[in-house]
This record gives sequence, structure tokens and C-alpha cells, in this order.
Amino acid sequence: MSARSSPLEVVEFLNELYTCFDSVIENFDVYKVETIGDAYMVASGLPVVREGNFHAHEMARMALQLLETVTNFRIRHRPNETVKLRIGVHSGPCCAGVVGLKRPRYCLFGDTVNTASRMESTGMPLKIHCSEKFANLLDGEFILDKRGVVDVKGKGDMTTFWLLGPTPKTSVSSNSNSNDNE
Repeated sequence: MSARSSPLEVVEFLNELYTCFDSVIENFDVYKVETIGDAYMVASGLPVVREGNFHAHEMARMALQLLETVTNFRIRHRPNETVKLRIGVHSGPCCAGVVGLKRPRYCLFGDTVNTASRMESTGMPLKIHCSEKFANLLDGEFILDKRGVVDVKGKGDMTTFWLLGPTPKTSVSSNSNSNDNE
């Protein structure tokens, strides 16, 4: 799209899109780390770390909401085109810190960040691509579709999944006809 748009149209488009994303992520316990060009990086579990898999559930819920929101997003200067968002998710340790003196930035570093980026780059439009490590943290509370083994640059073969949505809540009837002695 950038090749078919003026630089000002691209800046206005990204500003509108990122403002839209900002309004979504403020509803979750996540932190927008940075935007670089057309990449929007969000993390959970830092700078405040919580026990358990809370960060994975927040990232999954947020990713699903972003995907839903982008389907209604309209590109002002290209009204017949849609945003083909790709989302990549991974979980693991990283290092965070402020770097630079002239324009200091809070950045994340480490293999976890690189792997999340690779999940995005090897993903597909309008899909949430996640690593097996991330998928295992979701504790069956989300619907996952095994994509299979993907050759991930710098990582080799990785088993990955598509995150499809939350698991439907099932209600257990109190009028059960089952007999515990059977």
C-alpha cells in the first residue's frame, strides 16, 4: 500500500490505525512497547509480573479484540481496501530497559521478542499465529488450530498454532440424570 500512497497518506493512515489499536489495548493489562514503521509491539507481564499465565490470557484476549476491531477499520484514502493485520504471539523471558541518550526509548530485547516477531512474519493476514510455548499457557481456555511445523528464521522448525477464539463456556445442568454409582 505504501507504494501506491503518498508519504503523508501513509503517516495519516498509520496514525489512525495506531490510535485505534491504542483504544483497544487500554482495556487490557498490556503495555505498548513501541511502533516501528508498520509494526506495533505490545507486551504483557512487564513491567509488573503476575503469577501464573495471566499475561498469556491477556495477550490472547487482546489479539482477538484487535483482529475483530481491524475488520471494521476503514482506510480513509483507500476506502475499498482493508487492513490485513498479522499478529504473532510468543511467551518467554526478555530484558527490558531504557536505551539511548538523545532519544531514550524503553525497549525489549531477547529471543522471546525475536520469536514473537517471527510468529508475525510467518503468519497469515487476519490470523493470530502463536508458538507452541504460548499455546500451552492458555490452559484450554482458547480454541487453537494446530498449523503444524513451520521453518522459522533463526529458530528452525517450530510447531505453531492459530489462535481462533475463546473456548465456549459450558454450563453444567444441576438436573443431571447421571448416577454416580454406575
